[in-house]
Amino acid sequence: MTLDDVAGELYTLDPGDFVSTRAERAAQARADGDRDLAKAITALRKPTVAAWTVNLLARHAPQEIAALLDLGDALRSAQRQLSGDKLRALGTQRQQVVNAMTKRAAELAAEHDRPASEQVLREVGQTLTAALADSEVADLVRAGVLPTTVTYDGFGPAGLVAITGGKATAKRTSPRRATSSGEDTEAKRRAEAQQELDDAESGLAAARTDRDEADAAAAQAKSDLDAIETRIAELRNELEHAEQQRHFAHTAEHRARGEFAATRSQFDRMQRWVERARARLDED
Repeated sequence: MTLDDVAGELYTLDPGDFVSTRAERAAQARADGDRDLAKAITALRKPTVAAWTVNLLARHAPQEIAALLDLGDALRSAQRQLSGDKLRALGTQRQQVVNAMTKRAAELAAEHDRPASEQVLREVGQTLTAALADSEVADLVRAGVLPTTVTYDGFGPAGLVAITGGKATAKRTSPRRATSSGEDTEAKRRAEAQQELDDAESGLAAARTDRDEADAAAAQAKSDLDAIETRIAELRNELEHAEQQRHFAHTAEHRARGEFAATRSQFDRMQRWVERARARLDED
């Protein structure tokens, strides 16, 4: 089991399963005697919803992602060559591709029962744009192991810390003098206690990050809910107004039909009167 293996597994999961599975894999590594790997696994950050959506895109649309990142290579090449015409053409193509990929990401998220909000899709688009400009971000997007989304401002690398791969190796200490059995036991106990403290502090830091991200996600969900409820209230008001208008229109239509019936009856009487008058005139 390597850190790449675990990261590849964790970042394919639904965000709700990330923390429990991460704890299981860290415990497994610890049981195998690889405390460095356990610590590295514990330090893996739970992906934000937007980052998870990008990872989902990387797993289910790898060819489209590859085409997107090839466009990024072309853009960087055009920048190095200072080719204005080529940059303008590629820039237009970039926006079209990013928009199409963002739409695809929304479809995939909905298929996995996690419909993406406008804010999430905005972050997805920003991250795809950053991947076009920064090869390190592109590598993470391609691997589908983004812990968070990225915004690129056009100056230098996008600044996302990569997840280092490979199996973590145990720390090696320098040779030391032979000591008494009691001293060895005490030193070993202290080393194990220090390692446990390090693991616990790493776990606490990861849990704090997860808590803060969950709090932010809850706040965003509450904001989205408030917006939806406000829209529902507006639609209800519009429906009530429309129903009133329908009632008024129905009343007016009923009145108009009554007036039409009355005028039609009056017309028929007048017509019969005219016919009788003409008949009398013909008799005379």
